[in-house]
Amino acid sequence: QVHVIESGGGLVQAGGSLRLSCQASGRTFSSSTMGWFRQAPGKERELVASIFWDASSTYYADSLRGRFTLSRDNAKNTVYLQMNSLKPEDTAVYYCAVRPPGALEYLYWGQGTQVTVSS
Repeated sequence: QVHVIESGGGLVQAGGSLRLSCQASGRTFSSSTMGWFRQAPGKERELVASIFWDASSTYYADSLRGRFTLSRDNAKNTVYLQMNSLKPEDTAVYYCAVRPPGALEYLYWGQGTQVTVSS
């Protein structure tokens, strides 16, 4: 079983920054693709960013590219989502998820961390 724990959410003013952290247990972390998703009230969950096991490739949603940066530290089983120039529309619950090698979907999810951006 893989446990996923997010941290770093909170309340920030528009234009501010937050860094989310996600730590996952298990031996497969260093070979897994990691993703951050978010879900705002009344909206569907969307993929924010993802990173390959070796950080050789990262993906960002078009609307976020340039403001968000995803990185990982396999020695610490942790991924980091640096969020800059935050906007009120970034307000959502942010979820971290693990896609193990060979899996087609993200199989393990955290409980989520709330990010609220005030105008």
